[in-house]
Amino acid sequence: MILLTNDDGIHAEGLRCLEDALSSLDEVCVVAPDRERSAISMAITLHQPVAIKPHGSYRYAIDGTPVDCVHVALGAILEEPPKLLVSGINHGANLGQDVHYSGTLAAAIQGTFFGLPSFAVSLVMEQGEHFDTAAHVALRIAKSILDNGLPDGRLLNVNVPDCPLPELGDIAITRQDLGVYDARAHADADRPTHYWIGGERQAPADPSNTDLEAICRKCVSVMPIQLDLTDHDMLKTLTEWF
Repeated sequence: MILLTNDDGIHAEGLRCLEDALSSLDEVCVVAPDRERSAISMAITLHQPVAIKPHGSYRYAIDGTPVDCVHVALGAILEEPPKLLVSGINHGANLGQDVHYSGTLAAAIQGTFFGLPSFAVSLVMEQGEHFDTAAHVALRIAKSILDNGLPDGRLLNVNVPDCPLPELGDIAITRQDLGVYDARAHADADRPTHYWIGGERQAPADPSNTDLEAICRKCVSVMPIQLDLTDHDMLKTLTEWF
Protein backbone atom coordinates (compact mmCIF):
# COMPACT_ATOMS: atom_id res chain seq x y z
CA MET A 1 0.00 0.00 0.00
CA ILE A 2 1.19 3.53 -0.87
CA LEU A 3 -0.28 6.48 1.05
CA LEU A 4 -0.90 9.70 -0.87
CA THR A 5 -1.76 13.11 0.52
CA ASN A 6 -1.32 16.78 -0.36
CA ASP A 7 -2.17 20.31 0.75
CA ASP A 8 -4.20 21.33 -2.32
CA GLY A 9 -7.19 19.20 -1.42
CA ILE A 10 -8.88 15.96 -2.40
CA HIS A 11 -10.03 17.30 -5.79
CA ALA A 12 -6.64 18.68 -6.91
CA GLU A 13 -5.43 17.75 -10.38
CA GLY A 14 -1.92 17.08 -9.13
CA LEU A 15 -3.19 14.50 -6.64
CA ARG A 16 -5.23 12.74 -9.32
CA CYS A 17 -2.22 12.52 -11.66
CA LEU A 18 -0.05 11.20 -8.84
CA GLU A 19 -2.66 8.59 -7.94
CA ASP A 20 -2.90 7.40 -11.55
CA ALA A 21 0.89 7.08 -11.85
CA LEU A 22 1.64 5.32 -8.57
CA SER A 23 -1.25 2.87 -8.85
CA SER A 24 0.96 1.00 -11.32
CA LEU A 25 3.31 0.16 -8.42
CA ASP A 26 0.91 -0.92 -5.69
CA GLU A 27 -2.51 -0.32 -4.22
CA VAL A 28 -2.92 3.36 -3.35
CA CYS A 29 -4.79 5.00 -0.48
CA VAL A 30 -5.55 8.72 -0.74
CA VAL A 31 -6.13 10.69 2.46
CA ALA A 32 -6.19 14.43 1.71
CA PRO A 33 -7.67 17.66 3.08
CA ASP A 34 -11.21 18.44 2.00
CA ARG A 35 -10.06 21.85 0.72
CA GLU A 36 -6.86 23.72 -0.03
CA ARG A 37 -4.58 23.99 3.01
CA SER A 38 -1.44 25.48 1.45
CA ALA A 39 1.34 27.20 3.45
CA ILE A 40 0.05 25.73 6.70
CA SER A 41 3.30 23.93 7.54
CA MET A 42 3.15 21.45 10.47
CA ALA A 43 -0.20 22.65 11.84
CA ILE A 44 -2.18 19.93 13.61
CA THR A 45 -5.77 20.01 14.89
CA LEU A 46 -5.74 19.35 18.64
CA HIS A 47 -8.73 21.19 20.13
CA GLN A 48 -11.55 19.67 18.08
CA PRO A 49 -12.14 16.36 16.29
CA VAL A 50 -11.56 15.99 12.55
CA ALA A 51 -14.12 14.31 10.30
CA ILE A 52 -13.48 11.66 7.64
CA LYS A 53 -15.57 11.61 4.44
CA PRO A 54 -15.13 8.73 1.96
CA HIS A 55 -14.67 9.68 -1.71
CA GLY A 56 -14.70 6.23 -3.26
CA SER A 57 -12.57 3.17 -2.61
CA TYR A 58 -9.50 4.00 -0.52
CA ARG A 59 -10.08 7.76 -0.99
CA TYR A 60 -10.86 9.93 2.02
CA ALA A 61 -11.23 13.67 2.65
CA ILE A 62 -10.30 15.05 6.06
CA ASP A 63 -11.52 18.41 7.36
CA GLY A 64 -8.07 19.15 8.69
CA THR A 65 -4.46 19.80 7.76
CA PRO A 66 -2.01 17.67 5.76
CA VAL A 67 -0.40 16.55 9.03
CA ASP A 68 -3.87 15.60 10.33
CA CYS A 69 -4.29 13.46 7.22
CA VAL A 70 -1.18 11.45 8.02
CA HIS A 71 -2.26 10.93 11.63
CA VAL A 72 -5.78 9.84 10.64
CA ALA A 73 -4.52 7.58 7.85
CA LEU A 74 -2.13 5.71 10.12
CA GLY A 75 -4.25 5.80 13.26
CA ALA A 76 -7.75 5.15 11.93
CA ILE A 77 -7.88 4.13 8.26
CA LEU A 78 -5.01 1.81 7.38
CA GLU A 79 -4.69 -1.55 9.12
CA GLU A 80 -0.92 -1.64 8.63
CA PRO A 81 1.73 0.98 7.76
CA PRO A 82 2.14 1.75 4.06
CA LYS A 83 5.37 1.00 2.19
CA LEU A 84 5.69 4.62 1.12
CA LEU A 85 4.16 8.05 1.73
CA VAL A 86 4.05 10.55 -1.13
CA SER A 87 2.77 14.11 -0.75
CA GLY A 88 1.78 16.09 -3.85
CA ILE A 89 1.79 16.83 -6.68
CA ASN A 90 1.84 20.33 -5.24
CA HIS A 91 0.39 23.10 -7.40
CA GLY A 92 3.47 25.32 -7.28
CA ALA A 93 7.10 25.30 -6.21
CA ASN A 94 8.50 24.23 -2.86
CA LEU A 95 12.01 25.64 -3.23
CA GLY A 96 14.42 27.18 -0.76
CA GLN A 97 12.72 28.62 2.31
CA ASP A 98 9.34 27.30 1.11
CA VAL A 99 10.13 24.04 2.91
CA HIS A 100 9.47 25.79 6.24
CA TYR A 101 5.96 26.88 5.22
CA SER A 102 4.74 24.10 2.96
CA GLY A 103 1.87 21.85 3.96
CA THR A 104 3.02 19.45 1.25
CA LEU A 105 6.45 19.08 2.86
CA ALA A 106 4.86 18.91 6.32
CA ALA A 107 2.92 15.77 5.42
CA ALA A 108 6.11 14.08 4.20
CA ILE A 109 7.95 15.23 7.32
CA GLN A 110 5.20 13.74 9.49
CA GLY A 111 5.47 10.48 7.60
CA THR A 112 9.21 10.48 8.28
CA PHE A 113 8.54 11.13 11.97
CA PHE A 114 6.49 7.91 11.93
CA GLY A 115 9.31 5.97 10.24
CA LEU A 116 7.78 5.84 6.75
CA PRO A 117 9.90 6.34 3.62
CA SER A 118 8.47 9.66 2.42
CA PHE A 119 8.90 12.31 -0.23
CA ALA A 120 7.15 15.44 -1.44
CA VAL A 121 6.79 16.35 -5.11
CA SER A 122 5.87 19.74 -6.53
CA LEU A 123 5.27 21.17 -10.01
CA VAL A 124 6.99 24.54 -10.40
CA MET A 125 4.02 25.97 -12.22
CA GLU A 126 4.15 28.41 -15.09
CA GLN A 127 0.90 27.49 -16.79
CA GLY A 128 0.22 24.38 -14.70
CA GLU A 129 -0.01 22.26 -17.83
CA HIS A 130 2.41 19.41 -17.17
CA PHE A 131 1.33 17.44 -14.12
CA ASP A 132 1.98 14.37 -16.27
CA THR A 133 5.68 15.25 -16.30
CA ALA A 134 5.74 15.55 -12.51
CA ALA A 135 3.84 12.26 -12.18
CA HIS A 136 6.43 10.53 -14.39
CA VAL A 137 9.20 11.84 -12.14
CA ALA A 138 7.31 10.85 -8.98
CA LEU A 139 6.94 7.30 -10.27
CA ARG A 140 10.69 7.11 -10.91
CA ILE A 141 11.51 8.48 -7.44
CA ALA A 142 9.02 6.12 -5.79
CA LYS A 143 10.57 3.09 -7.53
CA SER A 144 14.05 4.17 -6.40
CA ILE A 145 12.95 4.58 -2.78
CA LEU A 146 11.14 1.24 -2.74
CA ASP A 147 14.24 -0.43 -4.16
CA ASN A 148 16.84 1.33 -1.99
CA GLY A 149 15.05 2.76 1.06
CA LEU A 150 15.85 6.03 2.80
CA PRO A 151 18.02 6.57 5.89
CA ASP A 152 16.18 7.10 9.18
CA GLY A 153 15.11 10.70 9.70
CA ARG A 154 15.56 11.63 6.04
CA LEU A 155 13.10 12.53 3.27
CA LEU A 156 13.26 13.97 -0.24
CA ASN A 157 11.93 17.25 -1.57
CA VAL A 158 11.34 16.92 -5.33
CA ASN A 159 10.57 19.87 -7.61
CA VAL A 160 9.76 19.42 -11.31
CA PRO A 161 9.78 22.10 -14.04
CA ASP A 162 6.47 22.76 -15.77
CA CYS A 163 7.49 21.49 -19.22
CA PRO A 164 6.76 18.59 -21.56
CA LEU A 165 8.64 15.42 -20.70
CA PRO A 166 10.88 15.55 -23.83
CA GLU A 167 12.12 19.00 -22.71
CA LEU A 168 12.88 17.90 -19.14
CA GLY A 169 16.53 17.96 -18.06
CA ASP A 170 18.36 15.52 -15.85
CA ILE A 171 17.78 14.86 -12.16
CA ALA A 172 19.97 17.20 -10.12
CA ILE A 173 20.83 16.41 -6.50
CA THR A 174 20.64 19.82 -4.86
CA ARG A 175 21.02 21.84 -1.70
CA GLN A 176 18.53 24.37 -0.34
CA ASP A 177 18.50 27.82 -1.86
CA LEU A 178 18.98 30.27 1.02
CA GLY A 179 17.43 33.35 -0.53
CA VAL A 180 14.69 34.68 1.75
CA TYR A 181 11.47 36.49 0.95
CA ASP A 182 11.22 40.25 1.46
CA ALA A 183 9.19 41.29 4.50
CA ARG A 184 6.28 42.94 2.72
CA ALA A 185 2.70 43.65 3.67
CA HIS A 186 0.40 45.18 1.05
CA ALA A 187 -2.65 47.15 2.13
CA ASP A 188 -5.96 45.85 0.82
CA ALA A 189 -7.48 48.35 -1.59
CA ASP A 190 -10.93 48.15 0.00
CA ARG A 191 -9.92 47.77 3.66
CA PRO A 192 -6.98 50.00 4.62
CA THR A 193 -6.50 48.28 7.98
CA HIS A 194 -6.09 44.87 6.29
CA TYR A 195 -2.87 43.68 4.68
CA TRP A 196 -1.81 41.01 2.21
CA ILE A 197 1.45 39.29 3.18
CA GLY A 198 3.91 38.28 0.49
CA GLY A 199 7.32 39.41 -0.73
CA GLU A 200 9.72 38.56 -3.53
CA ARG A 201 12.38 35.90 -3.13
CA GLN A 202 15.86 37.41 -2.77
CA ALA A 203 18.73 36.00 -4.79
CA PRO A 204 21.27 34.01 -2.75
CA ALA A 205 24.93 34.99 -2.68
CA ASP A 206 25.90 31.56 -4.07
CA PRO A 207 23.22 29.88 -6.21
CA SER A 208 25.38 26.98 -7.37
CA ASN A 209 23.92 23.49 -6.91
CA THR A 210 20.73 24.83 -5.35
CA ASP A 211 17.20 23.61 -5.94
CA LEU A 212 16.24 26.94 -7.52
CA GLU A 213 19.22 26.89 -9.88
CA ALA A 214 18.36 23.37 -11.03
CA ILE A 215 14.80 24.41 -11.90
CA CYS A 216 16.13 27.37 -13.90
CA ARG A 217 18.00 24.79 -16.03
CA LYS A 218 14.78 22.76 -16.47
CA CYS A 219 16.26 19.98 -14.35
CA VAL A 220 14.43 18.04 -11.64
CA SER A 221 15.60 19.11 -8.18
CA VAL A 222 15.92 16.31 -5.63
CA MET A 223 16.95 17.70 -2.26
CA PRO A 224 17.52 15.47 0.79
CA ILE A 225 16.15 16.82 4.08
CA GLN A 226 17.03 15.68 7.59
CA LEU A 227 14.75 16.01 10.61
CA ASP A 228 17.53 16.65 13.14
CA LEU A 229 17.68 20.46 13.41
CA THR A 230 20.52 20.45 15.93
CA ASP A 231 23.48 22.61 14.94
CA HIS A 232 26.11 20.07 15.93
CA ASP A 233 28.98 22.44 15.11
CA MET A 234 27.66 24.90 17.70
CA LEU A 235 27.39 22.40 20.56
CA LYS A 236 31.02 22.94 21.60
CA THR A 237 30.68 26.72 21.34
CA LEU A 238 27.64 26.79 23.59
CA THR A 239 29.34 24.47 26.07
CA GLU A 240 32.19 26.99 26.31
CA TRP A 241 29.70 29.82 26.86
CA PHE A 242 27.97 28.16 29.79
